[in-house]
Amino acid sequence: SRGINAEYGDAVTTSANGEEKFMNIKALNEWDLKGGASEWRQKLDTQRGDILTTEMKNNKCKLAKWTVSSILAGSDLLKFGYVTRSMPRSSGESIGHSILGTQEFIPKQFAGQISLDMNNAWGILRVIVDRCMQLKDGKYVLYKEPGKGILRIYKVPLNTFEEDNDDSDDEDEEEEEK
Repeated sequence: SRGINAEYGDAVTTSANGEEKFMNIKALNEWDLKGGASEWRQKLDTQRGDILTTEMKNNKCKLAKWTVSSILAGSDLLKFGYVTRSMPRSSGESIGHSILGTQEFIPKQFAGQISLDMNNAWGILRVIVDRCMQLKDGKYVLYKEPGKGILRIYKVPLNTFEEDNDDSDDEDEEEEEK
C-alpha cells in the first residue's frame, strides 16, 4: 500500500522473478553553451560516473527533489536518461533530442550517494511549516534564491495566480436569473 501522495508511476516493469517494480524516470539534459558537438556522445560510455558527478554538482537540488519524490512514492527504481540535442542550435528549425543512455538506481541508495539525509529533509520541512504557521492568514510565495541556500516568504494579494474566469461568472449569473 502506498499512502503518501507523491510523483509516482512513471513506469512499471517486471523483474526476472515476475515481481512488479515501480519506477520514476527523469531526464538529465546536456547543456552546451558553445553550441558545438555533444561531449556526452563522446564520453558517456567511458566516463558515465564523471558525467553524473558533474550533474550532481550542477543540479543537486533537482536530483535531490527527484530522489525524495521517488522515496516518498515508494518507487523501487529511479532511472535517469541522458538526453542531448540531435543537432546544434544554429538554425531556427525545431530541434530534436536523443537519449544517449540510461542509468538505474535504488532511490534510498542513490540518496546516500548524493549525501541526502531524509531526517534532515524532514527537519527542513518542519522549519518551513513552523514558520508558515506563524504567518497571518493570506497568500504567500515561498521563493528559493538561485544558487544560494536562502528561502524567502513573500506575502502576495489574494487574487495573485488566479485566472480571470469572466465567461464562467457570466454563465452563473444568467442561470441564477432564470
